[in-house]
Amino acid sequence: MINHFDTVAQNQIHIKRTQIIAEELRKIITAKENQSALEFGAGTGLLSITLRDLFSEITLMDSSSEMVRITKEKLAAGHINQLTPLLFDLEKDIYNDKTFDIIFNQMALHHVSDIDNIISRFFDLLNPGGQLAIADLYKEDGSFHEFDFKGHRGFNPDDLKNILGKAGFKEISYRPCYEIIKTEGPNKGKVYPLFLLVGKK
Repeated sequence: MINHFDTVAQNQIHIKRTQIIAEELRKIITAKENQSALEFGAGTGLLSITLRDLFSEITLMDSSSEMVRITKEKLAAGHINQLTPLLFDLEKDIYNDKTFDIIFNQMALHHVSDIDNIISRFFDLLNPGGQLAIADLYKEDGSFHEFDFKGHRGFNPDDLKNILGKAGFKEISYRPCYEIIKTEGPNKGKVYPLFLLVGKK
């Protein structure tokens, strides 16, 4: 059974991480009127909610129906109208409904199987001059998830830079942006650094 106070503590950790990543994103997002964004792997929408003042609209894309349901309830309760949850699996299907000025995600890419494919789809969904921002784990030893995880054990950002370059992105750069410190479990106290990688179409 999950202890209520452990759950509250984990939520606070996620909120802190999101706030710091949001501040890093604010440093690189070019402010302009009527710009739109896509958050890929949006979960319950915490990052988009934090950044909503920068955009006229944000699409919150996630392949989990439960995440989308929770997000809809959260947005309705907060009377937040410019954020639109969308149940869609971009790994499996091509999205053609609209394009965006920026695509961002946090801790989502390492769950994706085919990185080259998803980066190409991000490129196609961006308007000319649009930005892609990825916040994710540096390469780690596989201990981060603490269970039988099928995704990527973080990334070497230079490898991601090469993938973005092949897809057509330019002005690609990255820097450290956060450190996750495990507060419980077998890896308590272990540090997992995150990077923020940015590219331009």
